[in-house]
Amino acid sequence: MDKSEFKVKGEDLLRKIREIIDEGNVNRIIIKDDSGKVYLEIPVTIGVIGALIAPVLAAVGALAALAADFTIEVIRRN
Repeated sequence: MDKSEFKVKGEDLLRKIREIIDEGNVNRIIIKDDSGKVYLEIPVTIGVIGALIAPVLAAVGALAALAADFTIEVIRRN
């Protein structure tokens, strides 16, 4: 498993999450605040399609309004 992190502002959170999902090859996405508190952990499977991910993206959009800065941790399949 390969792990990477991205720092984003709240207004860029949803865009970056969509971008990561569209890239594919992702196992899990973890969204944390600056202090390391986990707000949302998203398991991403090969079979995920738009209709199933839509509620998750709505939650991410609501989350973006709560804090100014986030860290997105992405765990990828090798």
